[in-house]
Amino acid sequence: MKRIWKVLLLLFAVCIALFSLLYTQKLAGKLAEQEKRNMEIWAKATTLLTYSVDYEGDNEDVSNFINEANNFCLNVVGGNTTIPAIMTDNEENIVAYINLDSAKLAQNNNYQEKKLKEMQSNSNDTIIIDFSDQNKQYIYFENSMLLSQLTTFPLYQLILISLFLIVSYLAFNASRRSEQNRVWVGLAKETAHQLGTPISSLLAWVDLFKSSEGKIEMQLINEMEHDVKRLERVTERFSKIGSEPVLKQENIERVLHKAVDYLKNRVSKKVTFSVDASKAPNPHAQVNVPLFEWVIENLCKNAIDAMNGEGSIEFTVSETSKKLYIDVRDTGKGIPSSNFKTVFKPGYTTKKRGWGLGLSLVKRIIDSYHKGHIFVKASVVNKGTIFRIVLNK
Repeated sequence: MKRIWKVLLLLFAVCIALFSLLYTQKLAGKLAEQEKRNMEIWAKATTLLTYSVDYEGDNEDVSNFINEANNFCLNVVGGNTTIPAIMTDNEENIVAYINLDSAKLAQNNNYQEKKLKEMQSNSNDTIIIDFSDQNKQYIYFENSMLLSQLTTFPLYQLILISLFLIVSYLAFNASRRSEQNRVWVGLAKETAHQLGTPISSLLAWVDLFKSSEGKIEMQLINEMEHDVKRLERVTERFSKIGSEPVLKQENIERVLHKAVDYLKNRVSKKVTFSVDASKAPNPHAQVNVPLFEWVIENLCKNAIDAMNGEGSIEFTVSETSKKLYIDVRDTGKGIPSSNFKTVFKPGYTTKKRGWGLGLSLVKRIIDSYHKGHIFVKASVVNKGTIFRIVLNK
């Protein structure tokens, strides 16, 4: 799925780059056409100025009109401050120039001729001022600085987008590797943690046997049997990770009681448990019992840590025609609202020696394996938290 998203993001970035390139080229084309028209107007104004100098007339109105036309033409000619241009005669002698680099003009006497050759070789059309058959002048010009920048801008943009994509890809892969490392390390710790409880219990039972002087009670044997089955259950849980688990219709109230009964004898007596399914006359849902019990145990262990080993954990079951809801309430230190989603990410933990994998596994089991949903329904700092599990019936 992540690979598909990578491809989609790459295609999206390429589309943006192509659109930007085409649109910028279109704008550059329009600006080039406009600059050519401006040069044609400039050439026409120069022609009119030349003709008006030779005009001699006594009519005052005509003279005023010509003066106004001259002023207009001068304004047009003087208004070109961006487009470099060179005017030549029939012999290609430079008659006039405008907007050339003044610093280079002062440093290099051949700069005008060099620029003329560059302008003659570029793709811009030559503008011809036709005074007569024998007297013609030619105007050569090149793109303004603005048009040149606009033309090269898409290339820089493509380079920046490419760099951004490369950096994003490397960062994404680095983040993914880091997350995978945290998951693997956390999974190893979780395995040790899961095995630790029944193994510790078995060692305690062995010590009791040694001190009982041969008087073995059936209760101890039963508890040992529970711990051995617990080890089998832990093995079964980890064997199901990565494979599609088989879901069956189960009585969720019974599953909750079974998980809670096992925990009661192995946690502090200051922690109380309760299961209320009065709001669910038919508390059945599609679950894989070993994995679902793992979810309940992880939620309880997190709650016990949040309560510092003293408080209450309540399970409330309710239902609709298609969904079963399980609310897990504790009296712990609560979760800030800004962390409601963060708590399910690998690596998130508030414990100094924690690996932050418990709730991440819980979410994966419920969301991915059971096609359900788990989220923080409500939480008040220093008062408690309610997790809600949504299962399909």
